[in-house]
Amino acid sequence: MEKTAFYTVKQIPPEETYPVRHPVLRTGLPLATCEFDGDDAPTTFHIGVYIEGKLAGVVTILENAHSRFDEERQFQLRGMAVLEEFQKQGLGQVLVREAEKEVERRGGYFMWMNARKVAVRFYEKLGYIIDGDEFIIETVGPHYVMCKKWK
Repeated sequence: MEKTAFYTVKQIPPEETYPVRHPVLRTGLPLATCEFDGDDAPTTFHIGVYIEGKLAGVVTILENAHSRFDEERQFQLRGMAVLEEFQKQGLGQVLVREAEKEVERRGGYFMWMNARKVAVRFYEKLGYIIDGDEFIIETVGPHYVMCKKWK
């Protein structure tokens, strides 16, 4: 767990991600859509960032291979969300960096995600690159596969 004067970061159970995933990523859809395949897998972890004790943002990381990549151990970033009232404060960057640290602790050095088109610049600033063409996820919209390898 990391703690600063501004925020606290810790691993959380999957169901604690739903109150953040729902309004940010699944607006207007049933709460059940916040449960992702693999949320409960033993190799999956969820990170929450808290401001003054309130959960402000979440990210989920699954050990999951994408067929387009050759890396032996691949981790997928999913469910990245920061509540609107806490956006534009650097919390998304904190979540991604903490996820990368935990992936490295688990012996991995490669992450990929299906990034929403509107989030591409955010991930590019963190060193992720687009791999492939734009595609549509029904009910969610345009996405790109993005990835990053370190070490």
